[in-house]
Amino acid sequence: MSTAALFSPTRLGAIKVRNRIAMAPLTRSRAGMDGVQTPLAVDYYGQRASAGLIITEATNISRQGRGCAYTPGLYTDAHVAAWKPVTDAVHAAGGRIVVQLWHVGRMSHTSLQEDGAAPVAPSAIQAGGNVFTEAGYVPPSMPRALATEEIAGIVDDYRQAARRAKDAGFDGVEVHAANGYLLEQFLRDSTNHRDDRYGGSVENRARLLLEVTAAVAEVWGADRVGLRLSPLSTAIGDTPLDSRTMETHLYVARRLGELGLAYLHVVEGQLHAGNGADDFDVKALRDAFGGAYLANNGYDRQRALDATAGGHADMIAFGKPFIGNPDLVECLRTDTPLFDAPTAGYFGGGAEGYTQFTAPQANVALIAALHPSTQNLRSPPCPSTTCSPASSASAPRRSATCSVTSRKPKRAPRSTPLGTMASAISTMRPFMAPAWPRSAWAKRLPTNHATPTSSAPRSAG
Repeated sequence: MSTAALFSPTRLGAIKVRNRIAMAPLTRSRAGMDGVQTPLAVDYYGQRASAGLIITEATNISRQGRGCAYTPGLYTDAHVAAWKPVTDAVHAAGGRIVVQLWHVGRMSHTSLQEDGAAPVAPSAIQAGGNVFTEAGYVPPSMPRALATEEIAGIVDDYRQAARRAKDAGFDGVEVHAANGYLLEQFLRDSTNHRDDRYGGSVENRARLLLEVTAAVAEVWGADRVGLRLSPLSTAIGDTPLDSRTMETHLYVARRLGELGLAYLHVVEGQLHAGNGADDFDVKALRDAFGGAYLANNGYDRQRALDATAGGHADMIAFGKPFIGNPDLVECLRTDTPLFDAPTAGYFGGGAEGYTQFTAPQANVALIAALHPSTQNLRSPPCPSTTCSPASSASAPRRSATCSVTSRKPKRAPRSTPLGTMASAISTMRPFMAPAWPRSAWAKRLPTNHATPTSSAPRSAG
């Protein structure tokens, strides 16, 4: 077993974690349009429970807070009932899971809002980019500015969602104050042109973020609350940076540290673009916060090992690698090549590309090199990567795994050594993890509702 810091246990406030590898929040759009998770989510999160901490996909605190089709909510009893088996599955496998609380603000469309209402924002400034609706990608609708007297209701929506998170069995919550959504819209002077107590000075622009965090901490205790920031990200909504990015975020970090939060989760550099992390002093940000620091955005194995060993971060959050590698912790521990999941399965659909990956074809040349008896083979059987879920309350405890299997082709000519091929695959199975990575295969099957195409999940790096 590795003794590297990355694989050692630690604490994030009151949350004990068994390694320093977090699963970053990943929007996957598999819930119903009512925001209720499907049973697939139980398998999906259970499969990835070996992560030291799972941070769920961004989860809507209210109908008003929704800005993407098929995303889950946490504002009705039905939402709580659907999330409870998810947390049970993660806990049965020895994992820890927090829910990320989300209000998108101006990054929404009238078709996603109740009665076709306009989205809300600190100021009536339309966002760029696109949002995902039932009809596909469309530009965000023009938002209306929140009235001062409405803001207390937003804070209460966060408070109620935090209470429901307790009922659903989570280990804590993460406040989403990053990636161009409502709390960051208030924080940046590029999107906040208000002249009341929530606009103008950095103290005023940070007020809503701090009020929300304090309200959530009243429910959970600050030592079970984390918060996510993205000081340099402009990708979602084409959101311009704050004019005094460093000064603004150092103020926020100091105030969050005074609250005694469990951790600060930072998207270092640009999201979904050239990293650009060197343009911001993340060490100063961490020092200002003074607590556990989660680093995110483009980390690979070596950078994660170096960052945790050198004290840059207490934990590293991986996003996209967890999509196709539910056993990512073990893959990183053993330095096994990773499966690069096809982007077609990132958003929407069913189990394919979410809890399972089916393979159309093996690498014939590699198999032939490993097993000379298959050198003349032209069309091998169809191997597949199948992820089996971690244990649940009704099943014995086990770790999530991805296994390679082979399917016997139909009506194979006797002159074709397909039986030999299947035998070779079976013989080589113990050696396939390091020598024949799961990344050899991927296939996208038809989905059960509209599916967008994107180069990366929306909430993580």
